[in-house]
Formats: sequence, C-alpha cells, structure tokens
Amino acid sequence: MDLVIKNCKLVNKIGNYSIKVEEGKITKISKTPIKADEVIDIKDNYIMPGFIDPHIHFRDPGLTQKEDFKTGSLSAANGGFTTVIDMPNTLPKTNTYESLKEKIQIAKKKSVVNFELQAGTNNLEEMRKMIELNPISFKIFMDLESDESLEKIFKDLSILKKTTKYNGLVCVHCENKSIIENETKKLKEKKENTPIDYTYARPVKSEDKSVMQAIELARKNDLTLHICHLSSSKSLQIAKDASKNMAISWEFTPHHLLLDNSAYNTYGTFIKTNPPLRPKNESVKISDLDENSIIGTDHAPHTMGDKTKGVWNSSPGIPNLETVVPLLLTEVNKGNIDLNIIPKIFSKNAAKVYKLRNKGEIAVGKDADFTVINLKQEGKFNIDEFKTKAEYSPFDNWTYIGQPVMTIINGKQVMNKL
Repeated sequence: MDLVIKNCKLVNKIGNYSIKVEEGKITKISKTPIKADEVIDIKDNYIMPGFIDPHIHFRDPGLTQKEDFKTGSLSAANGGFTTVIDMPNTLPKTNTYESLKEKIQIAKKKSVVNFELQAGTNNLEEMRKMIELNPISFKIFMDLESDESLEKIFKDLSILKKTTKYNGLVCVHCENKSIIENETKKLKEKKENTPIDYTYARPVKSEDKSVMQAIELARKNDLTLHICHLSSSKSLQIAKDASKNMAISWEFTPHHLLLDNSAYNTYGTFIKTNPPLRPKNESVKISDLDENSIIGTDHAPHTMGDKTKGVWNSSPGIPNLETVVPLLLTEVNKGNIDLNIIPKIFSKNAAKVYKLRNKGEIAVGKDADFTVINLKQEGKFNIDEFKTKAEYSPFDNWTYIGQPVMTIINGKQVMNKL
C-alpha cells in the first residue's frame, strides 16, 4: 500500500508539491498530482524533514515516575519530533552491555518514535562490549569526573575508535567539577540561599574551562566532539574557533536561548537545570542561531516533589519537547529567525553529526519521516494538555504563533492536529 502526501509547501520552493511514500521511504516528489492507495492532504502547510532531538532523558528504566519511553515518545511526537536520542543517566546507568541491551528492549516495546541511545562511559572492556549494540555515541558528564579520570576516558575512547567499529563521536556535558564544588561550598556558607544562587554555584567560568578541556582532549585523542546544551557566549566563541581545525559541533536548548537567570526570581527551583540559566550578558541568545546550529531540548522531566526541595536538593531539569518548536516558530514570525534554517537546526544538522544517513532531508530514497508545520497557528501553552508526565514548564501559558500539526514516521501518522 502506497501513500501520497499532497498540498505540501517546501521551504525555499515555489508552489505546492506531492510526496509519494512506499514501504516507509520517499519514492517521488512532484508538482503534478500522484495517485496512491492512501492520500493525506496537509492543506498548504509546510512539510519538513522529521525533526530530530539529539538530547532527551526519558528516565526509563528506574525513574519512570518522572517519564518513561511511552509517555516521553508521545511527548516527542506531539511536539513534532520523529527521532530522539536518549541519554544514559537512568537507573541503572546505561554504561554496561546488559543495561544498554535492557534499554534497547524497553524502547523497542514502548516508543512511538524512532530512537537512538547514547552509552555512558565505563572501563575499556565494558565499552568494547557495548559497541556490539551500536550506541550512537558515548556521553561524558564532565561535571562528575576529575581531570585524571577524563584523561583516561578520552584515551580509552581513542583506543576504542582504533580497534572497533566505534566512529569516535563523543558527547560532553561541559562543566568543571572542582569549580562547581568550590563555588557551591562558598555559597552554602551564606545564612540564606535563594534559587538564583544556583547560577553562581555553577558559574560561566566552569563551562568555559570545561569546553576548552574537552576540545583539547578530543583533539589529542582524534575524537569527534559534540558539546551538549552550550549556554555560555564565551564557550560558543571558543567552540567556533576550534571548529576551524577539528570536527566539533554543539547544541542549544530553548531555555538557554530564551531565558536568563533573572527567571529564577519568577520560577524558583522549577527553572533549575544544568548548566544553569546564565546572566543575560553571558548567555547565548536567539541571535546566535545560524544555519549550522542544532537544537537539543535536554527534555528532563521530574515530579513536582523533585522540583520543590529547595535550592540545593531540587532536581535539575526542564521538559521541552512540546514547547520548543512553537517557541522557535514564534521567533520566525517575529523576524528573529529565518524560516530557511528551521529544517536545518531541527533535523539536517543533527542527522549529519549523528550519521543518521536516511534522515534529515526530504529527498527520494530517504526515510518518510515528516514534521508538518502550520506557520500561522496561534495558541497558548497549557501543560495539562501535554503528553509528558511533567506537570511544570517555564513556558506554560506563553503564547505562540506557529506549531507542528502532524508528525509522520516511516509513512505513518503518529500525531495529527490538522
């Protein structure tokens, strides 16, 4: 049974198109009508390559009271995402062959979207076993590692690249452990702490130093570096300078682009996240987005109880899968972002970094993953209507212009608001 999606607007193209899908692949793109067994009329809306979120935390296994692969993937589909890449900080950590194998089985059973898994680092022997299960990359939480352990991890990954099918991609959470420990200790000596103190417990200098260290270790060990949730404007410049001479990429979150640390005064610990929101003059911003950028939501839901344990004990993390696309389409409508970069920052660039060769582009032979966008649809976020288990969002009640109205995965509709 074949499918045609008709009345499609394509970015940078004039007129409407029809796209034919057979067996989950794009087989024809035409301005003239195409016959098929099934027809989906998207009514002159924009169709884009299926959006990819390279940074999510679905909390499965071990923390499923916060999220699981079913609710998380429904949240992804509702937000316009067709592929997600899950992080390894579950319980147990996804850093052994057995834990990775278990998570693959869980995701296959529950997920309604395409998925890939990152693996946590471990000793060389265990990582060698994990490579057999094809993790898409290895993730290093640099804020949890000493300088000595980081040297060894990067060296082991270099050995792995030379001796296995591992492609050498390493993803890093860049914050410096010793700086965080020292600054946190100083702040805790105050008689009273407020949520904004968390910003200064994990200051910009912690990220900047860690980014420089990650770049040097990746360069020395011939690894491809991807910097997660880059939040510091200085770190962005450091990464851009390094990109002239080595394989490096980075991603931005919606909260770091749209909020600064003054938001702690409004949202308190609900806005707590790692790395924290930055002072306005030190933060990345919407104007930093360009055609080479990548959006990673760092979707990291918690229970309400987890988020209300005070400055130091509240869990860090913000759910973003169902807000990020409308937020950035609103910036398009405001004239702050060019529509032409939307399919790049949400799909093409992540597909390139993570070598998802059949994704990231609407072209014959590619996977039939699509995100349909109504650029003029207006609304207001309502957390009660979201699919995530999270019951909080700093963007709740924000108005938007533009939203995903259909998500198609392998030629099958998984979300439809048309």
